[in-house]
Amino acid sequence: MTRLSRTLTAALAAGTMLAAGSALAAYPDHPVNMVVPFAAGGPTDNVARSLAEAMRPALGETIVVENKGGAGGTIGTNQVARAPADGYQVLLMHAGFSTAPSLYKNPGYDPYTSFAPIGLVVDVPMTIIARSDFPANNIKELAEYVKKNHDKISLANAGIGAASHLCGVMLAEAFGVNLLTIPYKGTAPAMNDLLGKQVDLLCDQTTNTTQQITSGKVKAYAVTSLKRVPTLPDLPTMDESGFKGFEVGIWHGMWVPKATPQPVQDKLIKALQAGLADPKFQERMKQLGATVLGSEANPQALDAKVKQQVPQWEKLFSKAGVEKQ
Repeated sequence: MTRLSRTLTAALAAGTMLAAGSALAAYPDHPVNMVVPFAAGGPTDNVARSLAEAMRPALGETIVVENKGGAGGTIGTNQVARAPADGYQVLLMHAGFSTAPSLYKNPGYDPYTSFAPIGLVVDVPMTIIARSDFPANNIKELAEYVKKNHDKISLANAGIGAASHLCGVMLAEAFGVNLLTIPYKGTAPAMNDLLGKQVDLLCDQTTNTTQQITSGKVKAYAVTSLKRVPTLPDLPTMDESGFKGFEVGIWHGMWVPKATPQPVQDKLIKALQAGLADPKFQERMKQLGATVLGSEANPQALDAKVKQQVPQWEKLFSKAGVEKQ
């Protein structure tokens, strides 16, 4: 190689590095896409839209929420896993992120290696609700009624891997029965059919059920947290109602594709932390019964959560006899 060619090669390399550095420094220079792998109007969508607005000032750019539902959240999750690792595709997903390997033979992604974690967002308790004219009036009556009529009762969910499905599995196990489950393409249509009295029961997040409960449009029996939810103070916990240790909390996290540059990840981490500290966001989540996980809005906490949750759910589904799809 001649001296001239070596000089040109070095100049080109330096130019490429400068261009890459400038691109990273300018991030983001156009709207960021936040993928929610569930239908619009559902509980995860509610969290995402509030969070997108709360993160915007710190990030310095608009965040657009894209609903990409289907296959228990795996379609939208895979979209982000395979997206360019430039920080313009972020995933907002709940605990279903760590259950997919136990529910699908080929979920399409590896929860340990396909993503770079940004941080935990919120934790949301579930509520056990029924159509407004359902016979049982409290959780004990519900348990008795379900045991005697389990072959006549329908339990709605938002599809395999959805939070409502996970809670439903645990509820059926707690009652010691098998229930007819009716999967929908999202929580919104499942709730619509519950309100229309086309199905009997639904177990879903407070971010989606609080308004229906307080307005009296559904009959509510219990929350799945170990402590009562401040926004639903009259609703007992499953634990205090005799189902000791029954707890289902649906945590939410944020991820980006694995090879996303660290400076981009750092900007998203700071924007997430700023968003969770926003008073309006905190008040909105409080109204919906969600706990903001500000102290856990970091990669280490989310990584640890996934590593703990994947084997835990695998053991639960195995015990419940749930087969992979």
